[in-house]
Amino acid sequence: MIALVWAANLVGWPVVHLAIGYVALRVPPHNFARDTWLTALRPWEQDGYLYRDWLAIRKWKSLLPDGAPWLGGFAKKKLHERNPTALAQFLIETRRAEIAHWCMLGCLPVFWVWNPPWARCVMTAYAIAANLPCILVQRYNRFALNRIVRIRCRTPVHP
Repeated sequence: MIALVWAANLVGWPVVHLAIGYVALRVPPHNFARDTWLTALRPWEQDGYLYRDWLAIRKWKSLLPDGAPWLGGFAKKKLHERNPTALAQFLIETRRAEIAHWCMLGCLPVFWVWNPPWARCVMTAYAIAANLPCILVQRYNRFALNRIVRIRCRTPVHP
């Protein structure tokens, strides 16, 4: 029984990550063209100050893997072009990635079903460690992209 629980945990998380990533990449881009309640940039984020200065995301974001190219998606490691079309596509992909990581994190309660209390804490720590940094980076990227759009295009991309 213990081996089955270990297998469910060790196989389950990669399956969840890959399945949600695969599905997210198949959702048409127009579904991510605007911020939703979940992805909306909040006033308390102070136009990215929280991510830029307090969390210093720019210093460590390159250490995170970008899983989208593994599944045939858009690479978000680097902004290659700064034209309006490329910026709009990058914004769409930051929303797609953020929502995918929220969905992955949302699968955590499934792992609580078969795990004892101490392992639920481990599963929770893993789910947060594997997804929260990615969510924060996507939000940081959206603030940075919006700044670029404001400077270069003189019009905001999000409402």
